[in-house]
Amino acid sequence: MLTRIDHIGIACFDLDKTVEFYRSTYGFEVFHSEVNEEQGVREAMLKINETSDGGASYLQLLEPTREDSPVGKWLAKNGEGVHHIAFGTGDVDADAAEIRGRGVRVLYEEPRTGSMGSRITFLHPKDCGGVLTELVTAAPTAEHGQEHGQEH
Repeated sequence: MLTRIDHIGIACFDLDKTVEFYRSTYGFEVFHSEVNEEQGVREAMLKINETSDGGASYLQLLEPTREDSPVGKWLAKNGEGVHHIAFGTGDVDADAAEIRGRGVRVLYEEPRTGSMGSRITFLHPKDCGGVLTELVTAAPTAEHGQEHGQEH
């Protein structure tokens, strides 16, 4: 089942400015960055710590690349701030099916590719106390056969 908080997604208007805030205020450095065309976001993953299951916990900073993306629409409605929470799991398919069986709506029929080659799906916020929730199975790393970081 769920093993850790994989990341907390934070929506922002200016990724570079937001990265600099987290770097200068807390000392967090960018572990990974990418553009996810499917989700319409530019993102930076800031590693917070390693976890006992071989993974890590991150802050995921998200800047929309287009206004009609899910994060773009969310920012227009809510402004900057916490967008979602993501839980790490060894098997996103099995956990999504189990949670669906408990009556929670899973937003994707099949998990999609997320950050750093992970597999992801989302749970409907109306079924999760108003919190958009992501499930993440991290991609194995080549060097260690372990998992690393996650989403969008």
